[in-house]
Amino acid sequence: MSRNALVIGISTYSYERLNNLTAPGQDAEAVAQLLEKYGDFKVTRLPAVKDKQNNTIRVGKKTKVTLTQLEDAIVQLFKSDGKPPDTALLYFSGHGLRKSKGIQEGFLATSDVNPDMGSWGLSLQWLRRLLQESEVRQQIIILDCCYAGEVLNVAEADPGERGKGRDRCFIAASRAFELAYEDIGSNHSVLTSALILGLEPSQERWVTNYTLVDLLTQQRNAFPQRPIFSNSGEPINLTRRWTAATKQLAASAKSICPYKGLAYFDCTEEDARYFYGRTALTDQLLEKVRVGSFLAVLGASGSGKSSVVRAGLLYQLQLGRRLSGSESWQIKILQPGEHPLNSLALTFVDSGLSDIERANQLAQAEDLTKKGSEGLRQLIAVTNTQRVILVVDQFEEAFTLCQDSSERQQFFECLLGALPKTGDKLCLVLTMRADFFGKCLEQDYSGLAQQIQEHGIAVMPMSPEELKQAIVEPAKQVDLEIEPELVKEILADVADAPGYLPLLQYTLTRLWEESTDNCLRLNTYVKLGGVMGTLRQRATEVYELFSEEEQAAVKHIFLALTQLGEGTEDTRRRVLKPNLVNQRYREELIDTVVQKLADEKLVVTTEMVGKGGGAKTVAVLDVAHEALIRHWSLLRSWISENRDGMRIARKIEAAAEEWKREGRPEEIAFLLQGAKLSNAEDYLAKDLYQGQLNSEAQELIKVSQKVRERILNKEKQRQQEEKQRQKKLLEESEAKRQAEGKARQLAEKNQKELRIWLILVTIVAVIAVIFWRQDHKKKINAELQA
Repeated sequence: MSRNALVIGISTYSYERLNNLTAPGQDAEAVAQLLEKYGDFKVTRLPAVKDKQNNTIRVGKKTKVTLTQLEDAIVQLFKSDGKPPDTALLYFSGHGLRKSKGIQEGFLATSDVNPDMGSWGLSLQWLRRLLQESEVRQQIIILDCCYAGEVLNVAEADPGERGKGRDRCFIAASRAFELAYEDIGSNHSVLTSALILGLEPSQERWVTNYTLVDLLTQQRNAFPQRPIFSNSGEPINLTRRWTAATKQLAASAKSICPYKGLAYFDCTEEDARYFYGRTALTDQLLEKVRVGSFLAVLGASGSGKSSVVRAGLLYQLQLGRRLSGSESWQIKILQPGEHPLNSLALTFVDSGLSDIERANQLAQAEDLTKKGSEGLRQLIAVTNTQRVILVVDQFEEAFTLCQDSSERQQFFECLLGALPKTGDKLCLVLTMRADFFGKCLEQDYSGLAQQIQEHGIAVMPMSPEELKQAIVEPAKQVDLEIEPELVKEILADVADAPGYLPLLQYTLTRLWEESTDNCLRLNTYVKLGGVMGTLRQRATEVYELFSEEEQAAVKHIFLALTQLGEGTEDTRRRVLKPNLVNQRYREELIDTVVQKLADEKLVVTTEMVGKGGGAKTVAVLDVAHEALIRHWSLLRSWISENRDGMRIARKIEAAAEEWKREGRPEEIAFLLQGAKLSNAEDYLAKDLYQGQLNSEAQELIKVSQKVRERILNKEKQRQQEEKQRQKKLLEESEAKRQAEGKARQLAEKNQKELRIWLILVTIVAVIAVIFWRQDHKKKINAELQA
């Protein structure tokens, strides 16, 4: 492996406003000797003079260096005509200049600079372009000069697309606006004094750019200026004492499994030690966090989103080796769950408090998060840190587990609305399954979709080389051997498999458990059934070890831990352990089965702080990984058989949760009624679904039935009273009718009698008229006769 270094120390300057220096020559020579002695570097000195006394080449203290000489030397280091070195290190000690006309530029001052005549020295922007074009895989730039921080400006430090897969280290003596100083006591510059101490190896392990940065961070308060740095890629070996490595460390490491099974890699030193294959992606995430306040990490289920954010991004931020000062930032991680606002509030509860103090602090945080973005701004404002990295892992739970659309909307507004109010103090990092991006487009959600589109990073499948690193490199850490044929077979098996990473880690873990000679072998892999068969086989083996009663509980638990997809894949679902207890599955049975499943790494249990003065904790269950839901054929058959019932159960349980939040009222508006209650009763009546509903849901059904009976009884009583009233009305109507009939008959009789009387009167009158006329006629006749 070729390792070249260009060490520059410029002490002499012609420009009258730049005083000559004493430290740069001594700085450069000390660094050059360390790199040659302990780093196996081929060192080029500039300026180089011959030490006649020792017949060696050393850095000249009074020799001038022109701009042309400096440019030629740097080009030869990073972009020579021949084969480029594997590692190239550039060290510079001397004056630094800064030009501020229109745009701000940084320069390395050469002996012939004259700013009055427009000659400023070597441009850091030119150096940036050179690094973009360089084929050198490992690049180290160390600048001990004034204004050296200019090299870390976004435009000047970004190596562009050609930088992918490279390892880089930038160390600057001061920030872009600061001077750099000499250490009078040591005759070296302040930064180089620390570098000399750090490059002197004190043990058999490599001094790397990361351990060197650790030393600078520890000594930061002793500097009159603030050194800054930026690292990307894998650690770069710098110096080491070349003695035989101790065997004791390797022997003790053999009892450690370097793989994670179904668990994700977390942001701990132990996990990060075995996390390989995502260096380039980690660099992308770090750069996004460095220059912005929002980052969305999207990928398929099982693509390693949580691991790269935790063991990659967050761990590097905790170390503070890649971004200056990030080791002092506060990192807060949450998963939304059923009530994302409560989960958000919980992240602002300090650990180490008493139960009562935690409960009080949680209540205060919940009150603020309910205020939305302004409340979150207040929580961020009182945190004693330069920056808060708020990570919402498994962001899709806001859609799958949170059933309250208004709470979901409030959660999104709280997060996204706080960003412009907090400046750069808050950085929001999301991890989300890519197939849920469509959900983000369904509503405005405070500009969520636009933020993801503009600041999202896709987690793509590992390349074969990255995948090989993830298999082989962790084994090297514990002196574990792997048959080459096994590596080839695994790479072939997962080539086109979606979400293979958890299955791969689980398979490697099983291979380690089965190994008897500290070697992972192909025949064991075949026996286990390969990557896809290992998990299915193990889960089935564990299931078959349970009794018949316990197997029913296992089915009940895993169905409860599965969230049915609506246009998306089925996914995980966290459940409170008490909610698994009901009349069919008693508490003792659930406790026993959960403990065994947790021991076998098939489920994960965590503790959550409850509400109330007692501040009790409650166990929360989660499936170890979604790979079980997708690839365990027995569970898939259970889900297929129970899918319709599970949908009904989820609706009932969601209604029960809402009913519980309202204080379990017995008003009909908060209960199941009509078709919903009938469907729930039909669900309970089927043996297939017996025992699947949690106790809260069953209680809701009972109360709904009781209230329905009460309402039906009242309705029945009302109907009886109405019937009596109608009967009475009918009787009164009949009596009235009869009275009216009698009156009508009497009237008719009277009218008949009247008609008879009138007829008789008419007859009498007629007879009278007849008799009168006869009598009158007689009188007339008598008169005539007379």
